[in-house]
Amino acid sequence: MRRHLGITILLLACSISCNQIEKKPIDSVNEMNVVTTPSSLYTDLEGNPISLNDYKGKKILLNFWATWCRPCVEEMPSLERAMALLKEDNYVFLLATDEPIETINNFKAHTNVKLNFIRYTGALSQLKIYALPATFIYNEQGKEVSVIRGASEWDAPEMILKLKNSN
Repeated sequence: MRRHLGITILLLACSISCNQIEKKPIDSVNEMNVVTTPSSLYTDLEGNPISLNDYKGKKILLNFWATWCRPCVEEMPSLERAMALLKEDNYVFLLATDEPIETINNFKAHTNVKLNFIRYTGALSQLKIYALPATFIYNEQGKEVSVIRGASEWDAPEMILKLKNSN
């Protein structure tokens, strides 16, 4: 009986102290304005910090991928074609991975993909990314307008229309 009372008191004390901890939401891509995204979260392939703010005034297609992700790699040709189709629509395509720069450069050297690869230095879980690929679309003001989870046929007419109308 005394043992149960001790456990009950311990649980009650923990419950009270846990409720007093200030709970702050973790920023996610869904809640972030591109304008407030810290530049240190992304680097170019030379390791220089870049910011999504560098693309303010443009629409951004930010695709999270990995070299080991087959659907990610398989959708890259359609991403290239979509990039060409949307060239006049003020779009920038960025493909971000959390893999080492050496791995990204090795991938580029062994493929014929001509996309803008960048490195993400944060934790994908902070962005609520639990499966790849995941793509975030931002309008010219830096506001997220769409999230697409999973592989897509980016150059399909309905997808091009959706991207053109992303406001």
